[in-house]
Amino acid sequence: MRNLSVMLCAGLVVAGVAWPAEQELESRVASIGMFKNGLAVVTRTVDVPGPGVYLVTNPPEPVHGSFWLESDATVEARMTTRELEIPVAEVGGPGLEEEWAGATVTLYFRDAGIPPATGTVLETGKAAPVWNRTYQPPQYGFSPFSSWRYPDVPNPAGQSAAARYLVLRTDRGRVYADASMIAYADVAGARDTLRQTRPVLELTVTEGPAPARVTMSYLTKGIAWAPSYRLDLSGDTQLTIEQAAVIKNELEDTAEAEMYLISGFPSVQFAHVTSPFSLNTTWTAFFQQLSQQIRPYSGLGHAATQQAVVSNVISPVQGIDFSAIPLGEGPDIHYQPIGRRSLKAGDALAVQVASASASCERIVEWIVPDTRGANGQYLPEHRYQEDPDALRDTAWDAVRFKNPLPFPMTTGAAMILSDGRFLGQQMCYWTNKGESAIVHITQALSIRTRSTEYEMEGTREQVYIAGQRYQKTTVKGELTVSNHREETVKLLIRRRFSGDLLRADGDPACVLLEEGVWCVNKRNELTWTVDLQPGQETALAYEYVVLVYF
Repeated sequence: MRNLSVMLCAGLVVAGVAWPAEQELESRVASIGMFKNGLAVVTRTVDVPGPGVYLVTNPPEPVHGSFWLESDATVEARMTTRELEIPVAEVGGPGLEEEWAGATVTLYFRDAGIPPATGTVLETGKAAPVWNRTYQPPQYGFSPFSSWRYPDVPNPAGQSAAARYLVLRTDRGRVYADASMIAYADVAGARDTLRQTRPVLELTVTEGPAPARVTMSYLTKGIAWAPSYRLDLSGDTQLTIEQAAVIKNELEDTAEAEMYLISGFPSVQFAHVTSPFSLNTTWTAFFQQLSQQIRPYSGLGHAATQQAVVSNVISPVQGIDFSAIPLGEGPDIHYQPIGRRSLKAGDALAVQVASASASCERIVEWIVPDTRGANGQYLPEHRYQEDPDALRDTAWDAVRFKNPLPFPMTTGAAMILSDGRFLGQQMCYWTNKGESAIVHITQALSIRTRSTEYEMEGTREQVYIAGQRYQKTTVKGELTVSNHREETVKLLIRRRFSGDLLRADGDPACVLLEEGVWCVNKRNELTWTVDLQPGQETALAYEYVVLVYF
């Protein structure tokens, strides 16, 4: 895809001055700020010699409400269409039918029994390839295979599939030649360009300084970044962390554009709505997009498998650390500059962003999830099938450290190494500078764990809350863990439950979880820290009262 070009229209007369025919100007992407969800903040500039009408031949497709013009001159923008000369290489692939359109060719086939065919290749007028930029699934009924929702979506590479048949006009009529059967061809008069009707952005400059600069800024889709981390455990008490980023450009060619990696939790309410200023949408599509309900986390089942890539949420395996280092004032959106970069459409770039060292602690973390719903009843089986990882009772080898980077760690994949050997890969979550993080490494199979619960006899009592009948009962639980390693293990146990705690062995910390504020039962987390000697087994008992709806 070419850089945007701007051409001065022929025959234009402004304030009595006749402008020359087709003076070509250049428009360039000045900066791109990339979010991780496929959105980007793009700033581009156009230098115009003075009053006149100029055509931007590859106009932006902005998100609704985000397109703005700035200039010392008075400028008005209009989206319209023009018939343009397009290089064959930019038309749908290219395929033979585009490159040879209008040329006289003689085709020779692989099968010697098929005689050569001579004729003029017919033009197909194929549309330019369009990237699929429907990144956010709607609230209800989403399936990535629902073609009725997203018709005419091209393949993931952004290229149109080549036509199977090459059509020739001959003296006797038409010949449809299977392109896969062509051995070679003699071509005379192949064209380098085709004329196609394309959307253009028309800028009308009426008054102001000459020359003048017009700056366009807008949100659009097509370029994003995916973070990753490498944790090198060089010792039991020290680690080195590196952050890298992969940038994928499905937007357009860029040359020496300032690029920024943006992290945080961007509030872009209309990210899924294409501006009606774009000619690639209609009022019908615009109103349908406005009516769609988009999930806050883009419907993530597992963040690493989604096109949205990752989301910034508090880690489900750790609490909040109030000892984090203050970073400044204002909204929590972080811009990390990576300098000027040039990328062609379709390119992917891997860059190293930062690295630092920090002290760390090896631990084993055992998370026992809450298996009750908001009404106190045990979760049905389908919930375990929908989210098996979140409801699995598992002990993990983990590393705990404070973020040593000069900026927040954003949510992303983390690979853990030790002495050059791969240990595991897990998700790490948003961690402020100086805030404590726990990253899982692999399941601790040599740490045996067992959790049991049962209802204590003779404790049932019926109660009514807001006209609803509940059974109030006392539950006793026990956590048993044994160490089969030849080393002392620091064990962090998190037991989540619904109800009111009566007692617990070992004097654990009890934290009230936020998600329980709308439930009849409190949501709690008990946390024990235990040093488990080699071969040692320990058991921790607890009791709580829960309300069960029936």
